[in-house]
Order: sequence, then structure tokens, then C-alpha cells
Amino acid sequence: MSAQEDQFPAADPGPADPSADDGMTWWYRWLCRIAGVVGGMSCAFAGLWNCITINPLNIAAGVWMMLNAFVLFLCEAPFCCQFIEFANAVATRADKLRPWQKAAFYCGMAVFPVMLSLTLTTLFGNAVAFAAGVLYGLSALGKKGDAISYARIQQQKQMDEEKLTGAMEGQAL
Repeated sequence: MSAQEDQFPAADPGPADPSADDGMTWWYRWLCRIAGVVGGMSCAFAGLWNCITINPLNIAAGVWMMLNAFVLFLCEAPFCCQFIEFANAVATRADKLRPWQKAAFYCGMAVFPVMLSLTLTTLFGNAVAFAAGVLYGLSALGKKGDAISYARIQQQKQMDEEKLTGAMEGQAL
């Protein structure tokens, strides 16, 4: 080995990024991210509006909604939180989550304030955040199969059933 090879060893690619093979197209991934950011904005504004009251449950729901907004911004748009040291670490960790895990997390975060205080503000404020979770949940279901492969599978099943019934009739005789 030369001195230069000793200084700069070959980079190990490491484990594959799980978000690269989750079956999401680039435009759907961006749609989910944009829905998360818009959901964070709606949670922040509705949470702030919800805190302007004397009802303690509305205040608690508003604080939770602002916390949801912070978490959504931290996970989906870490560049909005550059002043926080751990923002990039949280974002990379959130990117490693599977889509169904993000869906459960985002939907669960959005449902809690609505259960705490069912008002129009909490309902509409969390609707977009819940929709971001639904989008991630739909991506977890996977891509829809094409008609040709579905027809081949059905034809194969039908041929297998015909063989099975033919063998059964031969045994019965």
C-alpha cells in the first residue's frame, strides 16, 4: 500500500439506507414531506390560537399541538430548526423509520389533542398533520400491481385448481 492509500482507506458504504428501498417515488416522498411541513404550520397556528382561552383543556391541547408542530418540523424540515444542535441527528433518525412507523407516530400525535379538547380549532389544526400520517401509511401499503402480473397469477391459480380437480376425479373413479 502506498502512503496515500494508508491515509485515505476505501470508504465502507455501510448498511443500505432503508428509506431508499421503501418503494416511495421521489415525488411521493416530497408530497409526504410537504404535507408534514404544512401540517406543522397548521398545528402551530391552531395551537397558538387554542392557547388564547381560559379553558385548561384547550390550553393543554394547544400546547400539545405546538409540540406536534415542533416535532413535525424537526422530522420533516430540519433546516427550519438550525438553531437546535440535535436537529440533524433527529432528522436522520426519523428518515430511517419505516413509513408505517411514521404513519402511526404522526397520526397518534394528531389524534391526542383532538381527544383532549374536541373543538374546531383542534380538529382543523391537526387535520393536515393527520393527513401526513395517512400519506405515509398509504406508502407503507406498497405499490399497486400491474394488470398483466395479476392476470398471470389468476391464470396460474386456475390451472392449479384444474389440475387438482382432475387428480381428485381420477382418484374417485
